[in-house]
Amino acid sequence: MSDIQRKYLPSIAELVDRLSIDQLKEVFLAEHKDNFKNEMSDIEHDIQLAIDEGNFKLTPRLIRAIIVIAQINAHIWYNESAARKGEDQDLNKLRLTHGLNGIRQRVKNILLDELCIIKGKDFKTDCLAAEFKDWEISLK
Repeated sequence: MSDIQRKYLPSIAELVDRLSIDQLKEVFLAEHKDNFKNEMSDIEHDIQLAIDEGNFKLTPRLIRAIIVIAQINAHIWYNESAARKGEDQDLNKLRLTHGLNGIRQRVKNILLDELCIIKGKDFKTDCLAAEFKDWEISLK
């Protein structure tokens, strides 16, 4: 094991998820850009340590899972941002946002599966996600 310590303890799937969210924040919350830049650097550091220690292989399915996480996070961001501003109080969009969180968690589990990691999986994915069949991801 490396002498260099991780800065964050979540699973690599959680780190990828957080990196995706911080990337959105860096763009949309520009007044805090430096904070997000620093956190993303720390997260990248920890992802690199996980890669080095885990001897992970880059696969198309892994890349696709990362892309899906980023896309879902962007959609959640847009829906939540509009709701917070009072621009859109459509309950269906808010329910979709909640359902997307469940789908996002399932995709993070797929990412961990692809890396052959069991630790860090969340088996309590949201049942509301089942209502949004159009959003079901074909990453089986």
